[in-house]
Amino acid sequence: MSPRILGWLLAIWVGLAVGMKASIAQGPTAEDQAAAAKPTGKLDLYLLVGQSNMAGRGKVEDSDRVVHPRVWTLSKSDEWVPAIDPLHFDKPAAVGVGLGRTFGLEIADAAPDASIGLIPCAVGGSPIDAWTPGTHYPPTNSHPWDDAIRRARRALRDGTLKGILWHQGESDATPELAPTYAAKLDDLIARLRKELDAPDVPFIAGQMGQFVEKPWNDDKRTVDRAHRELPTRVRLTAFVNSDSLGHNGDFVHFDAAAYRELGRRYAAAFLKFSREP
Repeated sequence: MSPRILGWLLAIWVGLAVGMKASIAQGPTAEDQAAAAKPTGKLDLYLLVGQSNMAGRGKVEDSDRVVHPRVWTLSKSDEWVPAIDPLHFDKPAAVGVGLGRTFGLEIADAAPDASIGLIPCAVGGSPIDAWTPGTHYPPTNSHPWDDAIRRARRALRDGTLKGILWHQGESDATPELAPTYAAKLDDLIARLRKELDAPDVPFIAGQMGQFVEKPWNDDKRTVDRAHRELPTRVRLTAFVNSDSLGHNGDFVHFDAAAYRELGRRYAAAFLKFSREP
């Protein structure tokens, strides 16, 4: 065998060895773990509903794809998989880090014996009127209300609904829609609790982004007031502020760090319910 052929063979062998070593060192990917893992036991379920700031538009980093053994999400195909970002799939080209995964991690840390099941159902751009039975939302070719109820009922086979997280309102901040937003929000909460047979489940609403580069108008303030005053109108509800949170450059959506902080704030608001007598 010629020295040239021997050299080629040696180079190929070294390349294969290095590749195998790197693969072993790297370990299974998040996708590998997600495909192999399934939850055991009953889940504490949380429904994630609203529009794009609930779905999440933050940049995904490696830390957002680390698998937690007790935090799960219901996939687009209605299967439980580990909760790695992005959780949502409303607009595949745009989805990213949201508040849901951090919320789940915080709740799991506070309840070490619990397994958490997140039910992502937010639909980017959807006004609150799209969250009514039978309503088709053309931009995503979906039925936000009907899809959320169906997915929630699927999830309920594997656990108990513990909370509903809502972030929505930008699409209703118009002169025509803002004046009736509070009444529609109260009705939405009542319908969700009735349809899911969960009259005492906490409902948490988050504040729209407050960005100095894009000051609010009167319509935005009207929708914000509906969110802020929710606990005075509807029992077992909470309001989460967006103070000092940054945007991703479009003056509408939060950045990834802000979404993670918002998730922590939602978790803190929810945990207050469990501590109250």
